[in-house]
Amino acid sequence: MEYQDIIRDWKQLKFRPLYWLEGEEDFFIDQVTAYAEHDLLTEAEKGFNLTVLYGKDTDWSTVINACRRYPMFAERQVVVLKEAQAMRDLLKLEAYIDNPLSSTVFVVAHKQGKIDGRSKLAKLIKDKGVLLSTKKMYDNQLPAWVEGYVSSRGLAITQKAAILLVDHIGNDLSRIANEIDKLLVNLPAQKKIDEGDIEKYVGISKEYNVFELQNALGQKNTEKIFRIIGYFAANPKAAPIQMTLPALYNFFAKVNLIFGVKGGEKEIASALGVHPFFVKDYMGAARQYGPEGTEKAILLLHQYNLRSIGINDSGVEDGELMKELMYKILY
Repeated sequence: MEYQDIIRDWKQLKFRPLYWLEGEEDFFIDQVTAYAEHDLLTEAEKGFNLTVLYGKDTDWSTVINACRRYPMFAERQVVVLKEAQAMRDLLKLEAYIDNPLSSTVFVVAHKQGKIDGRSKLAKLIKDKGVLLSTKKMYDNQLPAWVEGYVSSRGLAITQKAAILLVDHIGNDLSRIANEIDKLLVNLPAQKKIDEGDIEKYVGISKEYNVFELQNALGQKNTEKIFRIIGYFAANPKAAPIQMTLPALYNFFAKVNLIFGVKGGEKEIASALGVHPFFVKDYMGAARQYGPEGTEKAILLLHQYNLRSIGINDSGVEDGELMKELMYKILY
């Protein structure tokens, strides 16, 4: 079950006595717990029927006692246990989960991992309630997720704008969603979000960013490469070298995989684990550099990444280090 399915059921007044939310992606867990805390009950009902507990500050008996109370002046009560992974004797919740109260909606947020699927507790959760198991999204899934999230808010976004946003923020859905929500406050209704909006409201230059540098390198567009590097040198916060070099390393590592792939664009996208939108860029870079040039770029990026953190380096400025690296990759 996806997190949207849980919220959809709640909106239709379909409830189970237990919702166990676990895994690596906090965003999905936070979406469900926030809805449980703020939207399942009316403001009048919350005073008597909403209990929010934190694993590090509570114990199993307090949680069970809260769950076994009956609602007052309402059809149901809501008990939310946040940071469940920090609670001692978590397994002692089995006694309640085995025989839950139907008038209680018990929501457990267990972040940073999962319980043992072979345990008695795991089997009880699946039998008595709803299990939401989350995991981090792969990089190639993020642009499509951004498009879906924007669509759920009643707007649309260009593919390049979605990629630009993801490239800048990385695999942090909470930050991405926060930036999108801020965009929606500032944009007129029905407008399609484009790169200009990302530049204006998120603070990412649509011309001077790691994504554009990567494309310029792939095309061996010398003028554009050094124009972007010059911008980075003058604006160190725009693309810190410690973030830029790993991104370029990953780019060339994926280019290198192409030489061992049999098939067309679909097979290459699958092998590289990238969005199909990117495939032509990687294929173009493979043609520009060939196997030897690609391997050379990977070795140089590793070497200069070490230099950027002070290993085998005498204190060269980041901007000069980047210029030197670009020359060596290109020539």
